[in-house]
Amino acid sequence: MLKKITIFIFILFMAGAVAGLATAVGVYFYFARDLPRITSLRDYRPATITEIYADNGELIGQYYLEKRKIIPIEEIPDLLKKAFIASEDARFYEHQGLDFPGIMRALMKNIAAGKVVQGGSTITQQVTKSLLLSPERKLKRKIKEAILAYRIEKYLSKDEILFLYLNQIYLGHGAYGVEIASRTYFGKKTRDLNLAEMTLLAGLPKAPNRYSPIAHPDRAARRQRYVLGRMVAEGYITEAEAEAAAATPIHINTPPDPFTLTPYFTEHVRRYLEKKYGYDKLYRQGLQVYTSVN
Repeated sequence: MLKKITIFIFILFMAGAVAGLATAVGVYFYFARDLPRITSLRDYRPATITEIYADNGELIGQYYLEKRKIIPIEEIPDLLKKAFIASEDARFYEHQGLDFPGIMRALMKNIAAGKVVQGGSTITQQVTKSLLLSPERKLKRKIKEAILAYRIEKYLSKDEILFLYLNQIYLGHGAYGVEIASRTYFGKKTRDLNLAEMTLLAGLPKAPNRYSPIAHPDRAARRQRYVLGRMVAEGYITEAEAEAAAATPIHINTPPDPFTLTPYFTEHVRRYLEKKYGYDKLYRQGLQVYTSVN
């Protein structure tokens, strides 16, 4: 009798497993139809800034749809990459697009809190959401996002994915990507950032407006300490380095608006460029224009 029960339970288990697998395969092929082509990611050309300079090299004008300046992954400081990875996706170099342990941790924390306090999206999923899918919050989009994230991991290297993420991400006050965010908040290039500034930037993706160091410096400082703690936990920095960075004063140094320097001349140049090259090239292709004005 016991043997028959055991066999029956085993058959039920196998039937459930087969049914579950068949369902998963069916869901995959159903949602995999008509997905965006991930090959477009290798030809990443987002809208970038057209900059106009005086004859002495001073910036006197900017035109753009999205305020962004592309920076190669090799030029992004290693600690800045690690700061974003520690705070946004600690298992970035281990998972294949989906972090199942991270999803479960986020689910348990959200259940315990009775609200959404932590997301489970990986950096790869965020790239997928930003570049390939609409922002709708529906289950079918999440399934498509998961499928695409897995495909992207098979198609691109981790550095290529990180390059897309760090150049595409919105970091508040009109700044897209880490290079423009660095200039917007600190008036310097990413290569010149210290650890305190890097971790402040890395705290912004979760809520750029809420953690803005310009509008909410106290919240930004708390978020920065969280990022420093995550970097210590991941072994990227020591406790002493984290404490030193937390104690480092942050000087917000937003550059002045270049349009106030030569507004009429700059507008004349803008009209000339749009007439000669067209709207798309002027506002999307990041021209570098040097003039004779002084």
